[in-house]
Amino acid sequence: MNFDPATFWQALTSQGFRDGAIIAIALTVVAQLTAVVIGLVVALMRGSGFRILRAIGWTYVWIFRAIPTLVQLLFVWNALPQLFPALIEGWFSPFLAAWLALSLNEGAYMAEIVRSGLLAVDEGQQLAARALGMTPRSVFRRVVLPQVMRVIIPPTANEFITMLKITSLASAISLQELLSYTQQSISISFRFAEYYAAAAIYYLVIVSVFMVFQALLERRFLWTSQRGESGRLSTTLRGLGAR
Repeated sequence: MNFDPATFWQALTSQGFRDGAIIAIALTVVAQLTAVVIGLVVALMRGSGFRILRAIGWTYVWIFRAIPTLVQLLFVWNALPQLFPALIEGWFSPFLAAWLALSLNEGAYMAEIVRSGLLAVDEGQQLAARALGMTPRSVFRRVVLPQVMRVIIPPTANEFITMLKITSLASAISLQELLSYTQQSISISFRFAEYYAAAAIYYLVIVSVFMVFQALLERRFLWTSQRGESGRLSTTLRGLGAR
């Protein structure tokens, strides 16, 4: 059976593929944003002075990094409704289940990324900021967070791209994303090469767009950081000149 360009083009331009790609992108965005928030909270817990918070943070990272993502998806979709009957209702859709499972899973990885960013900030800068009278919240917002952002953007962007590809696992819980629609189309036509090639093109285009956005974001934060460092240096020099 030869490759059929007409079938490939029909798949590439079909409404089902576009809808599946939109669902995959939407799931990736909401899950990654939620995971960043979870990761920040867990990273702060792991760096806390309270032993119980450190233990909870470590346990969370251990559990969700150790269990395969597919197992987590199936547990949230099939097991949680048995434990919590309210989830049997129609509002608990495959999209919500995938969002919950992928967010919790990715949150463990983001916690380690954010923690590495926090460890990369020189503690002497925080002590100096506090000595100048800044509150702990101001120190975190104006001194720590900008430097952490510059460190974690590249690995976070990589995690985002990985998340986009992992959303294909949601086909196991009947979410009509890109791979799920591809498999349904193949089950009808048995044209494997054409439909998988069309899906691959969609993933290539989407990932390429996000890679360009990643490069722009890294350049933006690098420029902002350099500008901030130049400004602080100028202020210091003016202060020395005043003396």
